[in-house]
Amino acid sequence: MRIVTAGSSGFLGTPLRAALAGAGHEVHQLVRREPGNAGEHRWDPDAGEVDHDLVAGADVVVNLAGAPIAHWPWTASYRAQLLQSRVRTTGLLARAIAEAGTPPAYVVASGMAVHGEGRGAEWLDESSSGGSGFLADVVRAWEQAADPARDAGARVVHLRTGVVLDRSGGALKTMLPPFKLGVAGTLGSGRQYFSVISRADWVAAARFLVEHDDCSGAYNLVGLDPPTNAEFTRTLARALRRPAALWVPAAPLRLVLGGLAGELLESLRMRPTRLVEAGFEHRHRDVSAVVEASLA
Repeated sequence: MRIVTAGSSGFLGTPLRAALAGAGHEVHQLVRREPGNAGEHRWDPDAGEVDHDLVAGADVVVNLAGAPIAHWPWTASYRAQLLQSRVRTTGLLARAIAEAGTPPAYVVASGMAVHGEGRGAEWLDESSSGGSGFLADVVRAWEQAADPARDAGARVVHLRTGVVLDRSGGALKTMLPPFKLGVAGTLGSGRQYFSVISRADWVAAARFLVEHDDCSGAYNLVGLDPPTNAEFTRTLARALRRPAALWVPAAPLRLVLGGLAGELLESLRMRPTRLVEAGFEHRHRDVSAVVEASLA
């Protein structure tokens, strides 16, 4: 297949591009700088500029673009950037797809935060109701920005991603120093569910959804058995052979981190129902396996 990727030079995009190319697909990358390598094409989402012929000639467009959630502080301007960086890029590519004679499929990043705050121990899958809160509103607007492609008849897939773990980047890279120093511990009550997935499984799942033209709609890209924060903390500490006996109360976290604290303290107990029903098989099936794979 001919695949055009956007936002694909980071923690998730780089290994996904490699996996798609390794599977024999012709992969093209949209970049904001001047192209320097074969297969790179410049675009400027802020100016609304993208090569429509490139998009029209693709079998699948993959969009992972968006400002990182793991940023501090969440000022008013950064909240606006979190929203606009997702909606603007998704909408631009969706409109280009809609204008194609034969619209390519559109696989676009999304987030599990669509289910909102205060869900506790409730099991959540793709059929569960949406929730409230800033990030839930962001995800709804993000997914709705793909509507022009969907309305034009394109196959649209939303990758509702959980916490992706690999020691090379993302959340785990930030966690490792305090764990290695023995100054890590449970956050808040520790009872909040922490829906994680190994980066290897995330890449495999995203590739699966790119390649299977019978898959459309929202898919939870999370592991099979989400741990609580306390369970995850014990598992990671045990794997690193370090203590993690401290406790960080919720109130100071909220005071210091502001909106970002919700990512650590809110409970989302996700289940990848549609992904499993489609035939995908996780390699890392519990938190111990996810942690082991992520540290390898």
